[in-house]
Amino acid sequence: MQTQNHLSGADKKRQEQVIGGAVLVIIGVLLLLGQLVPSAPFAGFFMLAIGALMLSAGIVTRMNGWLIPGGILSGIGLGVALMESVYAGAPSDFKGGIFLLAFAFGWALITILSALVTRRTIYWSLVVGAILATIGGALVIGGAALDALNALEKVWPLFLIAAGAWVIWKRGK
Repeated sequence: MQTQNHLSGADKKRQEQVIGGAVLVIIGVLLLLGQLVPSAPFAGFFMLAIGALMLSAGIVTRMNGWLIPGGILSGIGLGVALMESVYAGAPSDFKGGIFLLAFAFGWALITILSALVTRRTIYWSLVVGAILATIGGALVIGGAALDALNALEKVWPLFLIAAGAWVIWKRGK
């Protein structure tokens, strides 16, 4: 029996196509079930299941192409599931913060899993996750953290200007 590392190019391509087809079939079944079951209490869990399925495909195939949508959908699904279940009665700012923290976790999963199972680690997703986690954390903490976030909202374009100027300056050298 051949392991994945020892598969020929054609066998590996066939395996990736079978996994891709299976993922599509399972996603289709989950989405169809989502239409048949009252969606309110289950929407997050369906998205979480689809994301976990894509992450599993990324782990098995060792392909980043599955990890990116899998991390995003897993984070969204986890956030929605937490808002609908554990934090259903919480204030809206707090629930929004929980959602953003879960979503940030999904973006971090992309980096973590790509480092563990693929040849190319994806780091850019940490930037997205850090931004989401900062906003989500401020919403959860509230008070001074939320005030600081509101102040940052006024000056963050300066960071973009500085980054752009640095890139231009660096390129000019």
